[in-house]
Formats: sequence, structure tokens, C-alpha cells
Amino acid sequence: MNSRETAAEIIARWLISGEFPDRMMDAVESDRSFVMEAVYGAVKHKRTLEWVVQKLSRGRMDERAVPYLYVGLYQALYMTNVAEYAIVNETVEASKKKLSGAAAGFVNALLRRGLREKAAILREIKNQALGIRESHPDILVDRWKTRYAAGKTMRLCKWNNSRPDVVLCINTLKTTADDYAARLQEAGIEVVPHVFAPKRCFVVPHGVAVTGLPGYAEGLFSIQDPSMLMPVRLLGPRPGETVLDACAAPGGKTVLIAERMNGEGNLVAMELRKDRLPRLAENLERLEADWVKIVAGDAASPRQALGNMRFDRILVDAPCTNTGVLRRRADARWRFSMERLNRLVSLQLSIMDGVAPLLAPGGAIVYCVCSIEPEEGRDMIAGWLKTHGEFKIACDEAVFPMDTETDGLYAARICRKT
Repeated sequence: MNSRETAAEIIARWLISGEFPDRMMDAVESDRSFVMEAVYGAVKHKRTLEWVVQKLSRGRMDERAVPYLYVGLYQALYMTNVAEYAIVNETVEASKKKLSGAAAGFVNALLRRGLREKAAILREIKNQALGIRESHPDILVDRWKTRYAAGKTMRLCKWNNSRPDVVLCINTLKTTADDYAARLQEAGIEVVPHVFAPKRCFVVPHGVAVTGLPGYAEGLFSIQDPSMLMPVRLLGPRPGETVLDACAAPGGKTVLIAERMNGEGNLVAMELRKDRLPRLAENLERLEADWVKIVAGDAASPRQALGNMRFDRILVDAPCTNTGVLRRRADARWRFSMERLNRLVSLQLSIMDGVAPLLAPGGAIVYCVCSIEPEEGRDMIAGWLKTHGEFKIACDEAVFPMDTETDGLYAARICRKT
């Protein structure tokens, strides 16, 4: 397959099944960076591209052509480094393998028209409503407008459409920020300290392969957003304690906990989805945290996997709507609904119910979500505490994407009342 064909097939599967694009990308090897840009870009800008297709086609089209149109129009409107002839020729050739001659001809005509009228189309996009202009569902735009000023909502949508940084987090058991920065400089790689955690995290230049960075194989760093440091700081795990990471995969926070424990004590990483356990184990092994015990189990009913174990610290990184990470998980915006939000809140409550009995006297639970929706953050914790009078909130924190240049996150530290 050519790269446009690969991208279009992933988009087609996503539109039909709702599969996660990042998981489908795992199988892509050839021209991976281009395919990733085309797929993630088309997913991110889906609503804008849908508007463009409707405008250019006047509503008459073969639905099977849509994935090819999205891939081609994304290149035409948003990728400035792709030659126009390649956009048309390669995308049309890809479409011919799956579409009829008439449908492929339709793709050809629409892409050529889109390129001819590009300047006018881009001007018209700027005059559309925010949801179309910045490619977000109205339900999210309307919710955010009720909480934030219109300008802040617009800036949030633009932030969600910006290219996410790759950020490395230093493994403090093995090196220091200064020493690792010096090593990168020797290798001719210029990195920038992240504003949220300049003594711990560096922004990697675009185009630099993470696996090729000095110290990757040695586990000198992990790749994760700096906001992940906050819930682990609230958790405050110490050497010698017994700690549970209740929803652990892919293991970013598990690694941060392990660093604080310095290999002393018992750290259990539990994950419900068995297909995510190999990646969790691989990440822990690379970072030399393979002393961590990995367990397949459901945080909503953890006794089945953990028996009568009690824990000094429990981290609950709960499943959520992911509205704090829409830069990285663009597809999550299209899955948002009140029904899904309510279902996830029920799950979050169940998980807190499940882990609370595992907490040892004097211990603490930290609940966190990568969401900016209050129903999943402060409101969820307040509701849970009303039915669990023996617990109280010791402190909570939230980071908002544009303010911290990180993902959006809420975390609360919960303790038993004395």
C-alpha cells in the first residue's frame, strides 16, 4: 500500500467501528510519520473537513470516498510541505484500489477543486462557527462556554488542535536533569526545559526519534506529560511502603512511583485489560522497575486479584472522557456524550468503592483523571464522600492545558478521618 492508502484505510475503519486510531497505527511500519500525521490530522479536523466536503460536493457523494477525501483535503489544507501533484495523484491512485472508477474520479475532481479554491476555502472556514472552525463537537463547545469566557473556550479549542510536544521525564534514580542535558548536548541534540517541571522534564525537538535518544535503552527517561508528576507528588509514596497503582497501563505513573520508592517496599501495578499488560511490563523493564508486581485485575472489584492485601498508598488513574488530553487523543472529542460521561462517572464511583477497603490505617488514596469536566473531578469526589463519611479530602489540584502547557488533569488526595 502507498501511505495515503494506509491512512485512508485507518480512517475508514475508525469512521465505521470507532476503533482507536493510535492502536491501529501500531501495525504501521512503512512511512510511519506521514501516515501518523495524515491519520491524526484528519481525525482532529474531521468536522472542518466534513464541512469542506459538503461545500465542494454540494451534498452529492459516495460515502466510500470520504476517507480518501479526508486524507487528501487534510494534506491540501493543513500540510504545507506536500506537493500538490502528490496529494492528488497518490490519493486518487489509492482510492482506485477500493472504489469504482466513478468514485475515484469523484475523489480526483474534488481534490483538484479543493486545491484550486484553497485560499477561498480557508477564508470561509475562518468565518464559520467555532465548532466547525476549530473542529470540535458543539456539545463540548457549549459546555465550555458556560464555564469559561468565549475567548478562553476558543483558545482551548486551538490548543487541542495544536501539535503535542514529546516530553521526556528524567529517571532520577539513574541521572539528573543537568547530567542528562549535558549528554544530549554532546550528542548535538538541543532540548528545552518544560515550563511546568524545568528541573525534571525536557521538550524533545520534532523529528527526533525517541528510541534514538541517548540513554533510551538504559532507562534514563520515560516519555510522559509533565502533568503526570502532580498526582504522584500528592500520593507521596515512600521507600518501604506497600503501594497500589490501580489502573496502571501503560505504566507512566507506575514508573514515577517506583522512582520515589527506590526499589524498597511493595508496588503492585494492576490493569484490567490483559492486552495492555505486555506494554506495561516492557516499559517497567526498560526503566529497571521490573521489581514491580504486575497483576491483571479490575479496580472496581480488586479483591479477586489482590486478596486481602492492604496498601499504604493507592493511586486511581480512572478511566474518563479524556477532555484534558484532546491534543493527544483527538478522537476522544468525537466520543463525548452526556450518556458516556454519566457512564464513566458511575465507573469512577465503582472504582473508588472497590479500592477504599484496601486502604491501610493512616494511608491515602489519590484519585485522578485527565479530564477538565467537573463531573469527573471535584463533583465526583464530593459525591463519593457524601456516601463515605469515614473519608475526607486532604487536598486537590487541577492543571488546565493552556495555563501550564501540559495536559489537563484533576487529582485529589483522600484520607480516612482520624
